[in-house]
Order: sequence, then C-alpha cells, then structure tokens
Amino acid sequence: MEWKIRKAKKEDENRIKELFLEMLQAIYHRQDVCGYKDGYLDKFFENRGDFICVAEANGSVIAYLSIEVHHESEDFIYLDDLSVSEQYRSNGIGTELIKTAQKFAEEIAMPAIALHAEKANTGAIRLYQRLGFSVLSEENTRLLMIKRLR
Repeated sequence: MEWKIRKAKKEDENRIKELFLEMLQAIYHRQDVCGYKDGYLDKFFENRGDFICVAEANGSVIAYLSIEVHHESEDFIYLDDLSVSEQYRSNGIGTELIKTAQKFAEEIAMPAIALHAEKANTGAIRLYQRLGFSVLSEENTRLLMIKRLR
C-alpha cells in the first residue's frame, strides 16, 4: 500500500473529525462518543505554529496527527491526537507521523515531545515506548508520556 504524509488543509477538516470519532470509539469500545467542539480545529489551520499532519492514500486522508507548540515552564511539542483508520493500522503510518513530528521538533530546537495516552490503549502505549517515550506521570485514566530530544 502506498501512502504519503503531508500538512493538512482546511478541506481535510471533516475527514479529520471522522477519524477522531473512530479513534474514540476504538479506545472506549462504544459508539456514543463526542467529537471536537465547533471551531476547535481552527487553530491548526491558521499558520501560527500548531498544525496537523495527515497520511493520504488513493486521494483520501487515512490518518492524522495534531501537533502543538508549547512555550511554558519548559518548551515542548505536544502531540494532541493521533488516529489511523482501522483498515490501515499496523502499516507504520502512526510511526511515520510521530517521526514527522519529531523531525519538526528538532528543526525548531524543541527539547521534548509530550503526549497523553489512555491507559486502556495498550497498543498505542507500546508504540510510543518503542519510539522512545517514557511515562512521566499518571493522570486518572491517562498517562503523560515524554520523549526528551536533548
């Protein structure tokens, strides 16, 4: 299967919303999940630093990763949401999206990448650990994971 990674465009928004719901349904094993609030994704299309990478195959968006730049007590990149459509999982797409985020973080000299993972999402946690992330703390149903780049 061939696919490519690119920066998301505003026209991808509806497909990104669908993938978000698919991700939540897979994690929580139920259909009645809530999607993004209206306007939430706007910040990723305003060219202010935050953006979304998508994987595309045969002209369709099959996965995405939202990337936020944070300047707080410590500078870091935050990976907000990662979703790969079910039929495309286990093809290295999530790995490549995370590597794309890491390359971006290195280009802008960020010292770390952080993300949250639901404790129940053991497959995702294994992926993140394989890519060098470690658990920084536990927060109710989620783990805060970090990868230090320098």
